[in-house]
Amino acid sequence: MLNENIKAVRRAKGLSQEALAIRLNVVRQTVSKWERGLSVPDSEMLVSVSEVLETPVSVLLGETLSGNSPDDLKSISQKLEIINSQLAREKAAKRRILHWAFILLFAANITAFAVIGKAGSPYLEWDYGNPETAVVGVALHAFEFCFVRIAPFILTGTIVGAVLTLKKN
Repeated sequence: MLNENIKAVRRAKGLSQEALAIRLNVVRQTVSKWERGLSVPDSEMLVSVSEVLETPVSVLLGETLSGNSPDDLKSISQKLEIINSQLAREKAAKRRILHWAFILLFAANITAFAVIGKAGSPYLEWDYGNPETAVVGVALHAFEFCFVRIAPFILTGTIVGAVLTLKKN
């Protein structure tokens, strides 16, 4: 794939990500994103990458060398479009997983809050003369105390997270 080819050719030429970035007038993080497959260069930048690395664009895109056809910007654009659509699908899948994780965390928080409310803090009536009972009672009280104060922030965070990860049309 493109990201692996850019990385392999860059290393074969003895260039660091920083050196390649300087020659392309981009930041090192951009080259890192290309090599990790998080983004792809546009067609003009891909031509610049191929010139700096002294490698045909077709090799960067994973094709075998065919001396008959020159690099065609239209075919490069089509291949980049395919790569971009793959990245978009991966990003959408991650967004859906994150969205449902926020929803599940919200549901778990509401459930825990309901259980604590329904239980009604029975440990408050325990005999704290027994050291073991006292330790358990204090631990339960500390958990309830912290949870009740943190729960609103968790609920707010999960609602905001679920809304922000909704699919945008």
